[in-house]
Amino acid sequence: MQWPEVRELYPNQWVLLEELKSHYNGSNVCVDEVALIRAILDAKEATEELFAAKDRRFVYHTSKEAIVIREIQKPMIRRRATGAN
Repeated sequence: MQWPEVRELYPNQWVLLEELKSHYNGSNVCVDEVALIRAILDAKEATEELFAAKDRRFVYHTSKEAIVIREIQKPMIRRRATGAN
């Protein structure tokens, strides 16, 4: 399903989606095609679903014209090896 279709069916609402097709534009992931899992009733439920989302599932609001997600790289974690001088 294309994002404009989801926006038309569920205007001004949170939705739970699964990414089916996307591409990179610099450090942004631009989602081209999604599977609509379900509409979400309120912001509290949207937050709960967001924290529970895994893999390619995510929560987004239909007021946004396009699905663009900034990818953040985690910095490397440095630690000293045990017993090192």
